[in-house]
Amino acid sequence: MKGIVFTEFLELVEDKFGLEMVDQIIAQSELESGGIYTAVGTYSFSEILQLLTNLSKNTGINPDQLLLVYGEHFFQAIENNYMGLLETFNNPIDMLASIENHIHVEVRKIYPDAELPTFIVEEKSDDHLIMIYKSSRAMHHFGLGLMNKTFEHFGSKGEIVLEKINDEGTEVKFIIRKINE
Repeated sequence: MKGIVFTEFLELVEDKFGLEMVDQIIAQSELESGGIYTAVGTYSFSEILQLLTNLSKNTGINPDQLLLVYGEHFFQAIENNYMGLLETFNNPIDMLASIENHIHVEVRKIYPDAELPTFIVEEKSDDHLIMIYKSSRAMHHFGLGLMNKTFEHFGSKGEIVLEKINDEGTEVKFIIRKINE
């Protein structure tokens, strides 16, 4: 997993819970990296999982809710660092529909060894999108947070329903509807 995922996560933890919490979850985890991350480095997924699990234990907040908030936070990093990528789209539906065939292609140019989830568009119209998310990491709530912020970025409102296809959450259906005001 790319280091930017770790550096942004620890930044969020510091912003929301303080530097002491960052130190605490690192100390509680068995991290091969020692909890030292660079944005361009590559680290084991198990490390983010440990940090997330320990944050959940320490705060009493469900891991899915933490991932949702983290996804919303991470969108800010995308806006700050990859604005050109966002400017190629005119609305949230088109942007979300292009995750697999455009956005992930661009991400792989920057991070060739990135392990990204798969998004399959099943149905699309101007204000409706159904996508299937597939990832062994089951971070669909992170994706949901990114999707929420995508609508906000375009000044739109949307409704996103998440339906697990399997119990593990490695396959999820996102039913997305743009709300026209």
